[in-house]
Amino acid sequence: MSVAVESTRTDLASIVGDSRVVSDPAVCASAAADGMTPGSVIYPPSAEQVAEVLKYAADQDLAVIPFRNGTKLAIGNPPRRYDLALCVKDLNRVWHYEPGDLTVTVEPGMKLGDFQHFLARHRLWLPLDPAGGSRASIGGILAANSSGPLRLRYGTPRDMVLGMKIATTDGKLIKTGGRVVKNVAGYDFAKLMIGSYGTLGVIVEASFKLFPLPAECSTFVVSTATLGAAREFRRRLLGSPLTPMRILLLDATAASLVRGTRQLEGAGQGFEIWVEAGGSERVLERYRRELQQLAQTSGAAAEPMDAGQAKESWARVADFRTWLPGVFANPVVVRVHLPIAAGETFVERVLEEARRSKIHVGCFAQTGAGVISLCLIESPEARIDPPFVNTLRDFAQSLGGLLVVESCPAGFKSRLDVWGPMADDFEVMQKVKAVWDPKGVLAPGRLVGGL
Repeated sequence: MSVAVESTRTDLASIVGDSRVVSDPAVCASAAADGMTPGSVIYPPSAEQVAEVLKYAADQDLAVIPFRNGTKLAIGNPPRRYDLALCVKDLNRVWHYEPGDLTVTVEPGMKLGDFQHFLARHRLWLPLDPAGGSRASIGGILAANSSGPLRLRYGTPRDMVLGMKIATTDGKLIKTGGRVVKNVAGYDFAKLMIGSYGTLGVIVEASFKLFPLPAECSTFVVSTATLGAAREFRRRLLGSPLTPMRILLLDATAASLVRGTRQLEGAGQGFEIWVEAGGSERVLERYRRELQQLAQTSGAAAEPMDAGQAKESWARVADFRTWLPGVFANPVVVRVHLPIAAGETFVERVLEEARRSKIHVGCFAQTGAGVISLCLIESPEARIDPPFVNTLRDFAQSLGGLLVVESCPAGFKSRLDVWGPMADDFEVMQKVKAVWDPKGVLAPGRLVGGL
C-alpha cells in the first residue's frame, strides 16, 4: 500500500472508525462499476459521517460512488474515476413513523423487503416494485427513481416522497420538504435528487407517504395470439371503470423466463397480459367477471393465476436483472419510455428485428404506463452488438420515445452511450451539477453527457 493510500485510509478511519474503512480486494470488487474497482469501501454509521466523508473526498479530489446492494451499479456510463465506494448499509433505521398519519421517515440503507415487512404490521406498505425487488435499498430506489408496473396505480418514488435529508460534498446536511403530507416546502428540490443517480448528493433520510395494503390481491392472465388483440384489450381496459394495480404485457420468451424455462427455442407464440387487482372479495369477483368480458370482446381469454404463483412471478419480474446473467451469457437489458399508444407498435418492430437478426428478446411491457423493458439474449448464430441496440433506439425515437441501456457486458459501453442523445435540458443539468458537486466528486461521468 502506497504512502498516499495509507494516509487516505488513516484520515477516513478518523472519521468513521478503523473497522469501517475496508480495502480488502474482495470487498472492493463487490462494489466495482463497469470494471472499475474502488481503493476502499467506507461504511459510515450516521448521516453526519456521510457528510464528513464527502467533504474529505472533495478536499482530496477523490471520486465517490454511493451504493448499498449494488442493484443499480450497472446503470450509467463508465465512471471517469472511482476512488471510494460509500456503502450506506448501516444507515437502515426508521426515525419517525406515524401509521395513523400514513407517514414514515427512513434511512437509505433499509432494504425494500425489510421496510415492507416493518410496515405490514399496521397493514401499510410503500407500493413500489422496482428493479432489484425486495433487495433494492430505499436510497438506490430514490437515486434511480426506480419503479415497476405498480406505477400504473400509485406512481413513482418521486410521487411518494414528502421530504429528504441530503449530504453534500461541502460537508453539509440539507433538509427539504417535511414529514407530513400537507407540508410541501422544498418538495421540488427532493424531486431533483430523485433520479440523479447519486451525482448531486447522498440521500441520508427520506420521508414517505404510505398507503393501506389491499385487503386481497388477485392476478389475472389474459392470453392473446397477436399484438393487435393485446392493443385492443389494453384500450378497452384503460377505458373501463376498472382501476387495476398493475398491468404487464409479456411475450412468449419473457413468460418462459419468468417460469424458469432456460430453453428459448420453441418458447411458443402469443402474448400474456397480467392484470393485478386489489380489494375486497367482492371487488375481485367484479374484476374476474369484467376482465373475462373485456378479453372475449378483444379476441382473448382471461384466467386467474394461482395466488402463490402470482406472488413469485411478480417478484421474478422485478428482479430479472439479477437472475438473468446467471442463466444466459452476456445479456443486455434496455428500458424504453414511449407514449402509451405506441407500445404494441414498438414491441412488434422489435420482435421483427430480433427474428431477422436471430437474437432472442424477452419483452416486459408496462403497456398502461409506457415503459418497456427488453432482455436481449444472444443465440449461437448471433451476438448482440451496439448497432443492434442503436436500431432499437431508432425505433423508439421514431415513435416519440427514448431508450436507455440498463446493463450490458463489459466493454459494451465503450462503443455505445447508454443514455442516448442529450435532451434540451442538458445545459440546465450541467449548471445544477456545477452548483451541487463543483469538483465532480460524486459518480463522475456516470450520468447523461458524462456528468
